[in-house]
Amino acid sequence: MRDISKYRGIFPAFYACYEPDGSVSPARTRALANYLLKKGVKGLYVGGSSGECIYQNVAERKLVLENVMDEVGDKLTVIAHVACNNTADSRELAAHAQSLGVDAIASIPPIYFHLKPHGIAEYWNDISAAAPDTDFFIYNIPQLAGVALTQELLAEMLKNPRVIGVKNSSMPTQDIELWEETGGEDFIVMNGPDEQLISGLAMGATGGIGGTYAVMPELYMKIMELYEAGDMKTAAVIQRRVCHIIYVMCSAYGNLYAVMKEILRMRGLDIGGVRKPLPAIIDADKTIAADAARQIDEAIAQFC
Repeated sequence: MRDISKYRGIFPAFYACYEPDGSVSPARTRALANYLLKKGVKGLYVGGSSGECIYQNVAERKLVLENVMDEVGDKLTVIAHVACNNTADSRELAAHAQSLGVDAIASIPPIYFHLKPHGIAEYWNDISAAAPDTDFFIYNIPQLAGVALTQELLAEMLKNPRVIGVKNSSMPTQDIELWEETGGEDFIVMNGPDEQLISGLAMGATGGIGGTYAVMPELYMKIMELYEAGDMKTAAVIQRRVCHIIYVMCSAYGNLYAVMKEILRMRGLDIGGVRKPLPAIIDADKTIAADAARQIDEAIAQFC
């Protein structure tokens, strides 16, 4: 059986870190990686939606991953999302990720053109072939990608021995059970929607990968700790608090990632803003960020 222990836990989705001029910042990337390491997370998911991957070129995405790996690659489990909207660039990023020694790569399906299942499978297998010694995660996020993973497509992908799991960001938690049933006993499913970590764990998720984890990792780690200890009642209370905090952050004019970066800036970690066309925060959003930060602090003080 496959050892899945290195994928069991909380994985913040890594944020894009920029200099004031908007360029990718190696120093700020390293600072965020070190910050999350010290928080005690299990690993990092680099280059995904939270990393603003669709707004970065291949060279920038390589630069981010290189600095994350240099800073924490031997201390945390690192999953690198390598998908681009063409196969050649995706393969280049996959080969680069393997050369750096990441634990796994991951990929969404191609977006814009909604390919048939055989086209998606060929895309994923082409990417995986460029990193033949590296684990591969399918990233299922139909609400953004426009196509959804099916049991039939997953069964086809399981012919590739490097396919070990799914990062599942679809909203129905039933999907987690379906992927595990199709994948088998040692198949890994990571819960994606932050608002339902406890539900995903209850359906069998190995851990969680989330975009809001980096601003409150303590709370997500506590949810998982309590779930594993059998204290579902307290875990559910914290999950509801987390959901409310997310709703507050989403109420801003600026993009959610811009608000979370403002919260980190308030903590003394300045990793810049967001890249257009994502809306930056406005002055009124700073009050929202401060309110969310206060609620995070209160929840950590109460439960952690």
